[in-house]
Amino acid sequence: MKKFDSLSEQEILALAISLEEEDERVYADFAEGLRENFPASAAVFDGMRADETGHRQRLLSLYQKQFGNHIPLVRRQDVRGFVQRTPVWLVRPLGLNAVRKQASAIEVETRRFYERAASRAKDADVRQLLDDLAEEERGHENRAQELTEQNLPPEVRENEDRARRRLFVLQIVQPGLAGLMDGSVSTLAPVFAAAMASRNTWYAFVVGLAASLGAGISMGFAEALSDDGSLTGRGHPWLRGLICGAMTTLGGIGHTLPFLIPNFRIAFMVAVVVVLAELGVITWVRHRYMETPVATAAIQVAFGGALVFITGILIGSS
Repeated sequence: MKKFDSLSEQEILALAISLEEEDERVYADFAEGLRENFPASAAVFDGMRADETGHRQRLLSLYQKQFGNHIPLVRRQDVRGFVQRTPVWLVRPLGLNAVRKQASAIEVETRRFYERAASRAKDADVRQLLDDLAEEERGHENRAQELTEQNLPPEVRENEDRARRRLFVLQIVQPGLAGLMDGSVSTLAPVFAAAMASRNTWYAFVVGLAASLGAGISMGFAEALSDDGSLTGRGHPWLRGLICGAMTTLGGIGHTLPFLIPNFRIAFMVAVVVVLAELGVITWVRHRYMETPVATAAIQVAFGGALVFITGILIGSS
């Protein structure tokens, strides 16, 4: 890996060509990844890709004039000082916010490269081109804003925001809610059955901990193996599985932790309060993201929780 200050003008131009080609392909990947769900934003990145193509062609013309047709392979990973980019463009479906943040970081890094390269260039033509490109990259944010205004009028932006919300619900909220409901409701019976049968808080805690972890592992694998997300658009299966498993465990641990309190009566009462809080959170999430009426969500969640709770009490008391 070479230091930037040790690069010759030929190597700097070769590196600039490599960077522009990489950025051009990244923007093309952004556009392709967004085209299905966010076509207007895809058009924005098509325009930005065209800008990078123009930059590369100007660099190529100057390089050929100065140094001939052979271009040495100098890449960002061969030079110290470049930030390692997270390949968000490889993820499908693409997240709109992640893509915009990555694009902003690319613009800033490229501008700084041209400013530093121009300060070291001795040839007047090379310095002029690098200065020009630095200025254009400085205004690239304005260009992106222009493209956004052209391709994303308010009604289109509203539609894309609505689509992004649907994807968030599909990929994050649904598996998380399924896990939280399963963990909060399904573990009620074993935890409270153990508590009532033994009147021992530690025994109830151990049973609850085992039930929560077991349910989390089971639900996580079930969600991850349900589908790969390629047809349903539900996102990466292992991410969904991790979210679902974690929320399942969290839902069960919530009303298990109170049984660390030595006094059985106090522990039992605190656990009941936690259960009510968990059911309230589930009701709110269903209303907020699944657009279920508050009364309907509350009745459904309370009915299911009450059935499981009573089952555990009856079994533990028998």
